[in-house]
Amino acid sequence: MEKCILIYDDDVEILTVTKIILEKHHYHVETRTRCDDIIKEVGEIKADLVFMDLWIPRMGGESALQLMKQNEVTWHIPVILFSANDLIEEVCKRSNADGYLRKPFSINNLVQLVEDIILKKK
Repeated sequence: MEKCILIYDDDVEILTVTKIILEKHHYHVETRTRCDDIIKEVGEIKADLVFMDLWIPRMGGESALQLMKQNEVTWHIPVILFSANDLIEEVCKRSNADGYLRKPFSINNLVQLVEDIILKKK
């Protein structure tokens, strides 16, 4: 069964490229440009991993991550922060994210990070 990755980013080009890359590596990928209904979406999609941009409209990635980590249905799902923010490593530690990927990223780094998280989850 394919593992499902849910990606939140307001940049449609990043969503498209990331989805293509991960689907070529046999992952099912869902994308969203907003995270207003994150708990509902993560539950319905049954995501195995979430990539979260920090600069997403309205709620923001860090707040959405905190909601997930405080919810009994979603707290266990790994979340990778996905941003060009210079302080991404600091935000990752502060928010209890499961990792981060700095933009721009290499295809190899993206795929390796996903594989590491998915394998650790088994």
